[in-house]
Amino acid sequence: MSTQAIRLPAGTEDPVRAVSVISTGSVEIHPEHAHGTKKPLYWWLLTSRRWLPPRPINVYVVEHANGLVLFDTGQDRASVTDPSYFPGGFSGVVYDRLAKFHIGADETLDAQLGTLGYSVNDVDKAVISHLHQDHIGGIPQLSGDLLITPAEWAELSGFSPEARGFLRAHIDVPGRRWKHVRFTPTDDPGLAPFTEMYDVMGDGSIVLLPTPGHTPGSMSMLVRRRDLPPLLMVGDLTYEAGLLERRQLPGVGDRGELGRTTDQVLALAEHLPGLVILPAHDPTATQRLINSSRRPA
Repeated sequence: MSTQAIRLPAGTEDPVRAVSVISTGSVEIHPEHAHGTKKPLYWWLLTSRRWLPPRPINVYVVEHANGLVLFDTGQDRASVTDPSYFPGGFSGVVYDRLAKFHIGADETLDAQLGTLGYSVNDVDKAVISHLHQDHIGGIPQLSGDLLITPAEWAELSGFSPEARGFLRAHIDVPGRRWKHVRFTPTDDPGLAPFTEMYDVMGDGSIVLLPTPGHTPGSMSMLVRRRDLPPLLMVGDLTYEAGLLERRQLPGVGDRGELGRTTDQVLALAEHLPGLVILPAHDPTATQRLINSSRRPA
């Protein structure tokens, strides 16, 4: 699977100068994971023998007039080269059954940012949709602000975080600049039905929205471009935009919360014509981002 970075300019008068997608490798997951199932999670996780084709581990890069912003940080290559990266015991079995990762030496966050002419040192802010392993891989390399919801951070202190998908040793890294996102009430009609938001850059162009379900503190990022369709990066709320549009819920997370959040996102799409949904692992995300950035002739 190609991981070539795609830069899509938004316009010289737009504070959002360009939006790009890079990929830190690829991942195979079970059909039940992406498409949902009525089977209990551990049952299908431990018994499923089918794997879907590899799908990207996307990181979205927003070049704003006032700084470089990432949405998620991808997967750490150490996860496929260091046998001690994941816990042992039953938790280790669960991680092994959950996903198969493929990450080349040229698919690190820094290497992929380099294809855009940047490095990890240029990143001002990184929004972490949630704290699962394939979204936190670049944290040890970043010196800018790391934005996370308090609800998601609290998962690190809950019962057996590693067994629930939160690898604290790779998240709570000394010297990192964590910033807890405090959502504030909004009556912005362009965000309905969402009633809370967080303005990343202070100009309304990059807005965070609470989208729990996959994890309790998951959030999404809305990028509003002046003359191009808006973009909504949703992390793992869904694994393909088409599945979300059909309200087909994934197999990992709180099903009730996933349903409520999915309904909110679908309602937002009705209020924002042309809204482009960009999941973290959607194989079609790159092409849909390209299509959304084509200006009329």
